[in-house]
Amino acid sequence: MTLPGGVTLIDLRPAELRLREPLSGLTSLPVLAVTLDAIEDGTHGLSADLGPLVVICERGARSGLAARYLQADGLQASAYPGGVPALRRELDRGGAATEDNPG
Repeated sequence: MTLPGGVTLIDLRPAELRLREPLSGLTSLPVLAVTLDAIEDGTHGLSADLGPLVVICERGARSGLAARYLQADGLQASAYPGGVPALRRELDRGGAATEDNPG
C-alpha cells in the first residue's frame, strides 16, 4: 500500500516497539502514538483536522479494528495492511510516498 502525502500515521504498537523502531525513522509523515484502548474508549483525542489517518500496528491485525472505530467516530481512517513489516518492505522498494517523496 502506498502512503499518500497528507496523511497522519497512527502508531498502535506498544511503547517498547515504538522506541525500538520509531515510524518517524521510516517516513517523514506525521506520526501519533495512540493505544487501541483509547480508540475503543473514544478518548483518543484525534480530530478531522489531522487529515486522513492511516493506522498501523506490528502485524496488521489490530489496525483494521482501530480504523473501524475511528470511522465510527466520523474520522477518515484506513488500516495499513501487514503492519510495520509491510511498510518497511514498501519503503525498501521505494513505493511508499512521504511528504519528501510524493510517490
